[in-house]
Amino acid sequence: MSFRALVLHEEGGKLVPRIETLDEERLPAGEVTVAVEYSTLNYKDAMILQGIGRLVRNYPHVPGIDFAGTVERSDSPEFNPGDPVVLTGWRVGEVQWGGYAERARVKAAYLVRRPQGLDARRAMAIGTAGFTAMLAVLALERHGLEPGMGDVLVTGAAGGVGSVAVSLLSRLGHRVVASTGRPEQLGYLQGLGAAELIDRATLAQKPTRPLDSERWAGAVDPVGGTTLATVLTQLKHRASVAACGLAGGSDLPATVIPFLLRGINLLGIDSVMCPYAERLEAWARLARDLPLDRLDRMTETVPLSALPELAPKILEGAVRGRVVVDVRA
Repeated sequence: MSFRALVLHEEGGKLVPRIETLDEERLPAGEVTVAVEYSTLNYKDAMILQGIGRLVRNYPHVPGIDFAGTVERSDSPEFNPGDPVVLTGWRVGEVQWGGYAERARVKAAYLVRRPQGLDARRAMAIGTAGFTAMLAVLALERHGLEPGMGDVLVTGAAGGVGSVAVSLLSRLGHRVVASTGRPEQLGYLQGLGAAELIDRATLAQKPTRPLDSERWAGAVDPVGGTTLATVLTQLKHRASVAACGLAGGSDLPATVIPFLLRGINLLGIDSVMCPYAERLEAWARLARDLPLDRLDRMTETVPLSALPELAPKILEGAVRGRVVVDVRA
């Protein structure tokens, strides 16, 4: 059987994307073949499409770190034809072909059954970005965050991780403060549940002192860099920040003083190699706690052909919310 895919080629030192028709025999090894319905565009996808960070070493390559669809064939007792499934992470779309195609083949251990109440499009509206946001919220809860403890900060709030984090935290009863460099997104973020908006510039400068006034009962930070360093100085006593991105840089110009004098916690969020049991918990919580009307509000759907143009925009922070990819369009 043949299928359509977005294929990256390396030609003359440059990446060239093409929509091609491929034979199914070219799919990688794996126990389960999935008829893909939707994928999504995450920050890492954009890096791969632009050839940044050498995340992909072998070409031609089919990118797409997420996909949702239906099992077509299975050599695993865990899945049967017709099962609705979701994949995020496991370096699919990096070290092996991914979800920007009408077919994908992976190990059974990489797949999760799609929760009831989430169709394939909404599952990909969540995707790695929303899954990461949920892991961040779960980590904060495990470290004591409860509604009523004070303001919870979400940086990069108009992006994919940030939009889902704002929606989740506000639905769970927290007062959410959204940080963004796009003041025109005030109405959008308020619609997702943000109670207050602050300019990212107030957080983006290198801290001038090791401790600032206590402000945040918790924080979700997809930005990193000096923003994360500043947040560390402003956390309340024994509060935590879940670090889940590096859109603002991978360096951390911080000191240990907030950890020693306030007992704060810096929680690293890894969505790629997340254990299976935690994946099930996160997807169950997303199906229960994420308001679907807000999810729909933050989502746009595009065809495969739109991805090369959108990739640089998401890296520039010019894409709002979530982008779902209809691989059949």
